[in-house]
Amino acid sequence: MAEEEAPDPDFILDWQRTERTGLPEALFCERKSPEQIDAILAEARGLGRRMLLTRLDAGKLDLLAAGSRAALDYDAVSRTGFLGYPEPGMDAGIGIVCAGTSDLPVAREAQRTLRFHGVAAPVIADVGVAGLWRLVSRLDEIRRWRVVIAAAGMEGALFSVISGLVPALVIAVPTSVGYGVAEGGRAALSSALASCAPGLVTVNIDNGFGAACAALKAAGVPGRPVRTEETPWRTSEPG
Repeated sequence: MAEEEAPDPDFILDWQRTERTGLPEALFCERKSPEQIDAILAEARGLGRRMLLTRLDAGKLDLLAAGSRAALDYDAVSRTGFLGYPEPGMDAGIGIVCAGTSDLPVAREAQRTLRFHGVAAPVIADVGVAGLWRLVSRLDEIRRWRVVIAAAGMEGALFSVISGLVPALVIAVPTSVGYGVAEGGRAALSSALASCAPGLVTVNIDNGFGAACAALKAAGVPGRPVRTEETPWRTSEPG
């Protein structure tokens, strides 16, 4: 009787992406089963690879195998996990602002993505235009950055305001915070795309990960290796 062939895996990981693009593949966990995530992490660990996980909610984390959970440095606010140590943090002149506390999950996703790639980026929160003095009081700090990631929902007014006040490239991240005509982030996205402020570019709604990757390339941060001879699977450092 012929041996049964093993079924094809549900995934094909792109370990050469760093060499091609300067940025490694990340694991988008939304709509993946816990079993699929466990299998991907097992392959990465077997090869000694580091990996960034995004959109991993706490409920799905609890369903992962014990070994997978123990290997991850997890942040519940951003729903991100690090497999392996992040690179040592460097100042690349990238910073993050968000309009309200409700936008922090998206801002934190951007911050954790940057941290995984070896960049320490501060977050200035709750500086939306409803209290413009809060933004103005932090402008000297923000103007020192080369790239600003701005996360905002509702009407997205922060994008145009900050782009008119700083010399940096501004990457707008519309968030799905809002209701009525602002529900789902569509109003904020339209505001970002319709802005007449020069030097403003836009990523998709809630895409903190994509904004961070764009910021890394804009700031000229070189791609880091994702494989080491001995990859420790937990980090004692906060994300």
